[in-house]
Amino acid sequence: MPDSNDEYFIYQTLTGAYPYHDDTFPQRLEEYIIKSLRESKRNSDWASPNEAYEKSTTDFALRLLDGDGRFWKSFEKFHKTVSDFGIVVSLAQTLLKFTCPGIPDLYQGCELWDFSMVDPDNRRPVDYDQRMQWLNELEARSSKGASEFLQELWQQRDNAKIKEWITYTLLHERRKLPEAFTEGEYISLKVEGEYKEHVIAYARRYKKTWYIVAAPLHLALLGKVQKKGPLDIRWKDTRIILPPEVPGDTVDILLNKPGKHAGALAVKDIFKEVPVAFLKLERTTQNRGAGVLLHITSLPSVYGIGDLGSEAYSFADFLYRSHQTYWQLLPLGPTDAGTYYSPYSAFSSMAGNTMLISPELLVKDNLLSNEEAAKYILPVGDKINFETVQANKENLFDTAWQNFARNKRHPLQASFRKFTETESYWLDDFALYIVLKRHHENKCWCDWPEVYKQRDAAALEQFVSGNEDALQKVKWLQFIFMRQWQKLKTYCASLDIQLFGDLPFYMCYDSADVWSHPGIFCLDANGKMQCIAGVPPDYFNANGQLWGMPVYRWDVLKKERYTWWIQRLRKNMELYDLLRLDHFRAFAGYWEVPAGEETAINGKWQRGPGAEFFTILRDEFGELPFVAEDLGEITEDVYQLRDAFRLPGMKVLQFAVNDDIGKSMYSPHNFSSDNFIAYTGTHDNNTTTGWYKSDLKKEHIKNLSLYAGVPVRENNVHEVLIRLAYSSIAKIVIVPLQDILGMDENARMNMPGSVNENWLWRLLPGKITAAHEEQLRHWTKVFNR
Repeated sequence: MPDSNDEYFIYQTLTGAYPYHDDTFPQRLEEYIIKSLRESKRNSDWASPNEAYEKSTTDFALRLLDGDGRFWKSFEKFHKTVSDFGIVVSLAQTLLKFTCPGIPDLYQGCELWDFSMVDPDNRRPVDYDQRMQWLNELEARSSKGASEFLQELWQQRDNAKIKEWITYTLLHERRKLPEAFTEGEYISLKVEGEYKEHVIAYARRYKKTWYIVAAPLHLALLGKVQKKGPLDIRWKDTRIILPPEVPGDTVDILLNKPGKHAGALAVKDIFKEVPVAFLKLERTTQNRGAGVLLHITSLPSVYGIGDLGSEAYSFADFLYRSHQTYWQLLPLGPTDAGTYYSPYSAFSSMAGNTMLISPELLVKDNLLSNEEAAKYILPVGDKINFETVQANKENLFDTAWQNFARNKRHPLQASFRKFTETESYWLDDFALYIVLKRHHENKCWCDWPEVYKQRDAAALEQFVSGNEDALQKVKWLQFIFMRQWQKLKTYCASLDIQLFGDLPFYMCYDSADVWSHPGIFCLDANGKMQCIAGVPPDYFNANGQLWGMPVYRWDVLKKERYTWWIQRLRKNMELYDLLRLDHFRAFAGYWEVPAGEETAINGKWQRGPGAEFFTILRDEFGELPFVAEDLGEITEDVYQLRDAFRLPGMKVLQFAVNDDIGKSMYSPHNFSSDNFIAYTGTHDNNTTTGWYKSDLKKEHIKNLSLYAGVPVRENNVHEVLIRLAYSSIAKIVIVPLQDILGMDENARMNMPGSVNENWLWRLLPGKITAAHEEQLRHWTKVFNR
């Protein structure tokens, strides 16, 4: 007879390894027991086997298998109960293995219940023919009703076909959308109710697709208390709480059955037919979308200006939870005090605004310590002090650059070298422009010594050799900006949020581009502007507007096959998914004013590059991901150019109310097609609430109320215009965040024609609430966006 320890071991082995159908089990059990006894070295071992003890122990074990014996009658019922709950554990383990983060640890041949014991028992031949035959039968049967089919498989669970089918189903679902499981976010889900401790639930989220995974925990214990089998458990009010941004429609992958939820999943429903659950929830992609306009500088931050750090990621999360598809931004080019920090007056067509670099992310990249970054924290306010921010950031960047330059083994050293090589076609000139400008006390390039102004090769080479560290720092800051931006863009892409950028038409005279490419701008031999850009006199300004920027030599650009423009657009398309072409009308015709004029009155219209330019762009880029800024006094040739290349135009609802609302081209019922982007207002408009307070007359308010069908007041005008935009046929709606929050004129971003108090507004922490998210989700659902 075995001793008590070995006897208990035999009972454990029978409980865990006794198969449903296997005539070879007695022999396998005997071999396994002998191996175990010898390896335990208590009553036998390999060096001197105690064969008598081994035989008495194996005889004892084999007698237990006698179907007429007293032990078997007791064991058979116990084994059936344990087996049922063991099956649930196996199915749950299979589901978790396929859906948890990481690579599923799959073993071919383990598609059925595995009753193998240790080596060499686990190396028995696998009957793959049987598995393939069953799989073919299962595939044919499943098409006749998945729900009934799974119920049948559960009723026949002893044969393990249910595990093979679930394995097959999970493999196929992973193949449909592998990114959801290799890149998708893992989100733990809250379980509430009486038996919340008996359920594990989580989600895998990728873009607009969610998978919900649920499995029971300690089900045998619950079954013992309730005296119920796995499918008969009373789950009562136990439910899985879903995040509010989860789509409302569900598909049970295992049962191939559609359903809905109201923010929670009742466990009694999802475990009703099979005791594990695998659901898919997906927001379908359509030709209608919505987004929010907010520039990076307006994000909250403790460094005085919005940046590419955690608040940018939090805002992307807000967009995702609100079911938004687009995040529209203002231009990201570098700015300075000379142009009042206007994002539309950048001094490079390629470079990024380094003031947007996040100190928080510099710390994560081990380029700053927490203590070094903390020195530059500023009081939180709703306006930007650009001069203070710029001084702060320059000091902070000096420290970060020195830390990087000293650490030759920093992980980013190789990436930085590669960046400087790849981007040299613009980066070298940009860095040289910046360092030369600082060397000459920030004067315009046109006032530098002649050798630098005219780009004398020998003089520039000598300057480069004497300023290598300063040049490298400028390049490094661009590397850091692009690195942080691309990480944010990748994160937004993982949420299926498209970044919608903005491209100014003209370049500043004092810019790296005009200095390094003078031949494509209207300059004389000494680099002075001959013609400048602007707009003619109109209803708003009797003198027109002078912008102080040189116009292009389109004849020269054409001979070069528009290389500079193509490079510029390609670089911007690395930053964005969609790009607004500001002042689009200039591609058809632009207002040119002789240099020296005090007003724009004496200018004249000149033909732009027109359709030929966009034909070449289409050859270069294929589909043109551009939006035409077609606001203002627009002529028919501009509309024809826009429509010839199917570029979406813009509709601003505030403009409709200032005209006869019934006849205005900006009124939703007059949109000529869906190929438009509808706005309540843009960055150049007052906020909708501020517009109501400052610009609307009583008759305008009355007409808007009649048009909207509701009384329009100061406290609801922003919602009225948003609803009108969302309900329009425009394929995209963009709403400034200030309008979503109902903010007044104090949150205005820009006042065209003025240079003071622009681009300053910032969002204070906590202003966006769950109610705002819910309102946006409601609008996107109601208006199918």
